[in-house]
Amino acid sequence: MLNNFEVKYLDAATEFIRRIDRKAAKKLLFNISKAQQVTDNTVFKKITGTEIWEFRAIVEGMQYRLFAFWVKEDFVLIICTHGIIKKTHKTPIKEIKKAEQQRRKYLEL
Repeated sequence: MLNNFEVKYLDAATEFIRRIDRKAAKKLLFNISKAQQVTDNTVFKKITGTEIWEFRAIVEGMQYRLFAFWVKEDFVLIICTHGIIKKTHKTPIKEIKKAEQQRRKYLEL
């Protein structure tokens, strides 16, 4: 598992964090900080069959997800693409595809 990584937020990820409830945003940012120090699948988990990961937070029964991928250069960089409030048990495929598209676009630069 990854630890000691840097985090970069794409515009959609930043906007998501600004738009959600303050308590949820604080919890999500706390979980990102936690994932930088310890391996914990409850806060940072790879989506099976993809190169996409998700930061996770549950606040007052609501599930918040911030999609991300990582790039390893001289250091590990996690790129957060966008977020959702998860309303079903399964992560919506269109959201995973959106994150994958952002990953391809980023890696082409």
